[in-house]
Amino acid sequence: MRMIQHIIDRLTGHTRVTVLETERMLVLHKGRINAILGPGEHRIPMRDTLREVYSLENLRFVSPYDRALFRERPDLAAAHLTEVRAEVGEVCVVLRDGRPCEVVLPESRVVYFADAGPFEIERHALDETLMVDPALARRLVRLGLTTAFSATEVAEGHVGLLSVDGVFLRQLAPGTHAFYRVGRHVAVKQVDLRMRTHEVTGQEILTKDRVTIRVNLTAGYRVTDPERAVTAVKDFEEALHRALQLAFRKTLGAMTLDRLLAEKVSVDAEAAKAVRAEMAGIGIEVGEIALKDVILPGEMRDILTSVVAAEKEAEANVIRRREETNATRSLLNTAKVMAENPVMLRLKELEALEIIAGKVERLTVHNGTEGLMTDIVRLRD
Repeated sequence: MRMIQHIIDRLTGHTRVTVLETERMLVLHKGRINAILGPGEHRIPMRDTLREVYSLENLRFVSPYDRALFRERPDLAAAHLTEVRAEVGEVCVVLRDGRPCEVVLPESRVVYFADAGPFEIERHALDETLMVDPALARRLVRLGLTTAFSATEVAEGHVGLLSVDGVFLRQLAPGTHAFYRVGRHVAVKQVDLRMRTHEVTGQEILTKDRVTIRVNLTAGYRVTDPERAVTAVKDFEEALHRALQLAFRKTLGAMTLDRLLAEKVSVDAEAAKAVRAEMAGIGIEVGEIALKDVILPGEMRDILTSVVAAEKEAEANVIRRREETNATRSLLNTAKVMAENPVMLRLKELEALEIIAGKVERLTVHNGTEGLMTDIVRLRD
């Protein structure tokens, strides 16, 4: 029987082909689309026939005859293919057996083999931010479908400033945010909202008495209006740096070195007020500002060291003179008391005798206590 069929096919100019369950075959006869063959054995013309075999594992129908098939043989297309079109302003998520398998971006078209499904279509409207729904983004990430969007993570304590094609749109809270890749430029600039410290080191200033000094400044600050801080100036940290420099240069330049060193705390307050007012205009809240160090030139430092040493030496001399005067006055008062009170004088004589006796090994008394007191201890004539 098989041989008879083979002979008949050869006589009629036909041949037989076998299509597997996981395959589909597109047949063109004399340049025109003839059929889409499913699994099984099929009898087709032998001459002037073109065959294309597709695997259902690829899901998509990708062929140069795609549009001709829909145009010339809509019946075959409807029976074997599923067409997905994403219009302007929408994104289509293609689901196979209820699970996303592909994302079709706006103004795009994809054709699938219907037998590779079943397929369902979820249509999502695009807004101006191009953001992907967070729940959908998590599903797509789990399935590895990340080529249709990009993701940005905003860290804790920060805020993200979203702009599309250079136009600011909104602020983003901490977390992960996804955006569709549709040929537009999406940028997220992160701004730290935490309290931070800015240092200005080695700032040279000429004082009123023409002494060149170097100062180190520190200022605590935080961003209160991220949008204004980013849009009002090119770099708000650089603006803060410049404001600190100018404010302290103006304040310290109008003072002499002696006054600067004596009124360091009040100088901080005056300069800080000007800096805070300027930074508040660009959304920056400035906290404590401190003049940490005042660094003098080497020769000036030596001069000041000598001046301080001389001042301290003078203070020490005054203290010594004061103590000597107090000691002399105390002795004078003691002498007056003894002159007016003989008993007190005798007690002092006995104390002196006790001290002397403690410094000798042996003491011999020849003529009684009276002789001892008058001969050994002679405090008065």
